Amino acid sequence: MTRFSLPMLGLALLCAQQSMAAVTAEEAAKLTGELTPFGAERAGNADGSIPAWTGGLTTPIPGDKPGGRRSDPFKDEKPLFSINAGNAAQYADKLTDGTRAMLAKYPDSYRLDVYQTHRTAAAPQWVYDNTLANASRAKIDNDVVVGAFGGIPFPMPTSGAEVMWNHLLRWRAPTARFYATAYQLTADGRAVLASDASSVQQVPYYFRDSNLEDYAKSNLYFNIRVNLSAPAIRAGEGIVGRQNLDAAKDQAWVYLVGQRRVRKLPNTCCDTPSPTMAGLMSFDELEVFSGRLDRFDWKLVGKEEKYIPYNANKLMQPTSDKEVLSAHHLNPDHVRWELHRVWVVEATLRQGQRHQAARSRYYCDEDTWTCVLGDRWDANGQLWKTTWGQVMAMPDLPGNFMFAFGFNDLLSGAAMVAGLFNEKPVHYELLERLPDVEFTPDALANDGMR
Repeated sequence: MTRFSLPMLGLALLCAQQSMAAVTAEEAAKLTGELTPFGAERAGNADGSIPAWTGGLTTPIPGDKPGGRRSDPFKDEKPLFSINAGNAAQYADKLTDGTRAMLAKYPDSYRLDVYQTHRTAAAPQWVYDNTLANASRAKIDNDVVVGAFGGIPFPMPTSGAEVMWNHLLRWRAPTARFYATAYQLTADGRAVLASDASSVQQVPYYFRDSNLEDYAKSNLYFNIRVNLSAPAIRAGEGIVGRQNLDAAKDQAWVYLVGQRRVRKLPNTCCDTPSPTMAGLMSFDELEVFSGRLDRFDWKLVGKEEKYIPYNANKLMQPTSDKEVLSAHHLNPDHVRWELHRVWVVEATLRQGQRHQAARSRYYCDEDTWTCVLGDRWDANGQLWKTTWGQVMAMPDLPGNFMFAFGFNDLLSGAAMVAGLFNEKPVHYELLERLPDVEFTPDALANDGMR
C-alpha cells in the first residue's frame, strides 16, 4: 500500500505544481522592493562583483543609430582577466559544463575575456505593471501558460517550467526587422554560408494596445517571416512561423523555390531540423531553447553565479563576418563575458516521449530571463552539444535582444553560428505594428521568387 501511494502522491504534487503557480498579492509586492520589477535580486552579491540593479540602461549609447548600425556602450572597457584551458580549474564553480568542455576541446583558441558586470536589463513601465499583475494570476495548466499577458509570466518562479516560459515570453520588441547571416563551421575548420536572410518578427503577447482578455482569444505569442537571399541554392526560399502558448497549435509554412509552392510544415517541434538553419539546427535549439515544453520534465535546480556572454554589442562592431569567426567558434577577441546570477533548469526526457537529447541544462539570466547558455547530453550520457546566445543592450527599446546564437557539437567538432549582423547596415530596427496578414502563407506566396 505504501509503495503504491507514494508515487501517486508525487504525481499529485506534480500536477498541483503545474496548475497552481500564481503567488499571493503580498508575495508579489516584493517586485516593488527587494526584487526588480522582473523578479531578479535588486541587490548585488556579497563581494560586489555583481552590482545592484539601478534601472538598467535607458540612456542613448553614443554613436548608436537605431534603425542602422548599433554601438557598444562599453567600448572603452578592458577585460578584468581571461579564462583559458590553463586556469579553468580556478574558476570551475562559475563555469558551465559546456564552457569547461569548450576550453578543454580547443585549448589553443578558446578563452573567456571577463569584463566588469553591467546590469543593463530594462523595460517600459507598462511591461513592469503587467509583470506585477501576472505574478498573482498566471499559472501553467498541462504545459500551457494561462492568465498571463504583456510581461514576464512568472517573475517569482517555483518550477523549472516557469523559468523556461519566462525565457519564451521574455520582453522583446513587439515588432522589428533585422538582417543576418548564418554559418556552418565544419569539423575541419571551414565556415560555410548556411543562410543570408531578412526577417520580420512580431510579438502579439507584447501588444501594448491589447489586454489579457483579447489576447487569450488567440494566444499567439510570436510570429516571424524569413526570406532567404543566399546561398544560391536556397535563394528565394521563405518561411512563416506562428507560435502559440498551446504548442499543439504552432504553425509554419515554407516557400519552396523548386516547386513554386507554399507548403505547410508537418512538424515544427523539438529535434526536427529547422529550414531557416539549413537543417543543421533543430527547432528547439534556436535561441538556446525555443518551442514546446511537453517533451521534458523540468527541474528548477536553483540560482547560481556564472560567467555568461552578456552586453554583446562588442560582437557587432566589426564589419566583416570573417573577423568574428574562428575555425570552430566565435573569435574570443569580440566576445564579452560577465558574471551574473542565473537560474539553472534541468530537462529530462519525459516518459513516453522521444528526443535526441535525453537530458539538458539551461542557464537563464535573472535580469532578462533570457537563457543564454545550454548543455545537452545524448542517450549514452555523453555531453553532446553546448548552445549559446549573444544578447545586446538596446536603450531605445529599452531592453535586451538575443541576436547571434548557435551551438557546438562537442562530439563531432561541428558548430553553427547564426544571427550575425556584422556586414549588415541595419542592426535590429524597431517597427510599428504590422497587420496579421504579414505572417500568413499568402504573404509568403507573395514574397516568392525564383
